[in-house]
Amino acid sequence: MTDAVRELDEIPSVEVISRAAVMLLSAAAERLGLSDEDPEGSPRRDLDEARRLITALAGLITASAEYLGVHAAPLRDGLQSLQKAFREASAVPDAPGQGPGEKYTGPVH
Repeated sequence: MTDAVRELDEIPSVEVISRAAVMLLSAAAERLGLSDEDPEGSPRRDLDEARRLITALAGLITASAEYLGVHAAPLRDGLQSLQKAFREASAVPDAPGQGPGEKYTGPVH
């Protein structure tokens, strides 16, 4: 193993959780097409996949918020931005409280 790769037991849990959250956040943004100039026409846009990723992110952030310290607020903000983007992208928006991750976060308007 190289010096650049750390053993998992050397990485603090907050870093592992934060990295996982950022990966979910980034993947959901891609599935919403947010990295393209025209999200609606993005070949990467897949709202079903985005829903799954956003829900997983919401569960992770909600379950680990007490451990995230200063990282919690920016991750919650990112999650809420994704939830709003999903709502805007949906042809038929979910009822309040039924959107991706809203069972963990409450309704997002």
